[in-house]
Amino acid sequence: MGRIFGTDGVRGLANRDLTAELAVDLSVAAAHVLGEAGAFADQRPTAVVARDTRASGEFLEAAVVAGLASAGVDVHRLGVVPTPGAAYLTALLEADMGVMISASHNPMPDNGIKFLARGGVKLDDAIEAAIEQRLHEAWDRPTGADVGRVGDSHAGLGAYVRHLLDTLPIRLDGLRVVLDCANGATYEAAPDAFERAGAEVIAIHAAPDGLNINEACGSTHLDDVRRVVVERGADVGFAFDGDADRCLAVDQNGEVVDGDQILAILALRAKREGRLVDDTVVATVMSNLGFTQAMEAAGITVRRTAVGDRYVLEAMREGGYSLGGEQSGHVIMSRYATTGDGTLTALQLAAEMASTGRTMSELAAVMERLPQVLLNVGGVDREGAKHHEVVLAEVAAAEAKLGDNGRVLLRPSGTEQLVRVMVEAPTAAQAHEIAEHLAGVVRTTLAL
Repeated sequence: MGRIFGTDGVRGLANRDLTAELAVDLSVAAAHVLGEAGAFADQRPTAVVARDTRASGEFLEAAVVAGLASAGVDVHRLGVVPTPGAAYLTALLEADMGVMISASHNPMPDNGIKFLARGGVKLDDAIEAAIEQRLHEAWDRPTGADVGRVGDSHAGLGAYVRHLLDTLPIRLDGLRVVLDCANGATYEAAPDAFERAGAEVIAIHAAPDGLNINEACGSTHLDDVRRVVVERGADVGFAFDGDADRCLAVDQNGEVVDGDQILAILALRAKREGRLVDDTVVATVMSNLGFTQAMEAAGITVRRTAVGDRYVLEAMREGGYSLGGEQSGHVIMSRYATTGDGTLTALQLAAEMASTGRTMSELAAVMERLPQVLLNVGGVDREGAKHHEVVLAEVAAAEAKLGDNGRVLLRPSGTEQLVRVMVEAPTAAQAHEIAEHLAGVVRTTLAL
């Protein structure tokens, strides 16, 4: 697998890259590193462990629990809970650490392990690096009463749903909502929360069988939710990914409302209510230029980060900001959550509809998306995109041509040997033309 930890925990093909043996070793190493870092405060440590609906999550859960208990950690099994639910319950139960077993929006054969620190926050890079270094080391195993105990926490999901409902400023009575649960971790929580809030719920892809998570459904496959919204005359649709830390929306006409538009809606609401810290929102370099223009027009500063919700979170913590997110639908509201929460995002959007009486299409019109083209160029020296004179000159020429009406971004992939070429322009034709030209320059100039 190369380096074990990626941008969102450890992820790979379950039982091939991510094995039971590796899950045990990771859990033991995590317990040792966190313990030695003082995270357990010299007391008997506790951990919560949750998973999504993948079949492989069953054996990986058993391996993680075994590793933690063998290292002297008491474990509360939460069962199938969304990633943000696991983070919330880590804090609520005052656990010393949390573990989420999920590969998010990846296909079913993949899985992943994500560790959370006390309070339900992601581990920093230094802790993850230390865990990697401690894998497979010899250690003094506890025996007798010192081994960890394991139990099930059946009330966790209900506590998480109650927390979601407590964030709502208004009931959702009269709203007809379609929820695409991706046959994933929020198949129970999202419909339950919306129904308790008063909405009429039409749940689709909410019957997981261990094999159908993310299969032609959810936030990466929006055809079904768009169709059902129109067919059933719904007011809005929401689509989640496998672990429900992201959400995309569909308006009453079946048109997609992406993460940039969602973030814009929530930023304007927060500013109106005086809850947007420093009138600043955090977004990534992939956010559409139309988002930035809309925020500037509203007097809101946009702080940009590298792609990845962990970088958004880092910037939010550093600046004390209250709202951030990604075009993919990761939205982080630090007032309510320590990570992206798709169900929370959907509830807050529905509440804005209910409180303003506006349709989702009217709310989404607060920003105009510029046509955006993204091309992946493989088989090239990805680092060359940062410094090769010919490439930089062509990028500068394209930026001069677009002026303030567009944007160019060349980004080396963090996981593959390719360069991503992104162009925004006033028209789709111009965006395609410039993107194809720059992709050709990258392909020719940086070929391996």
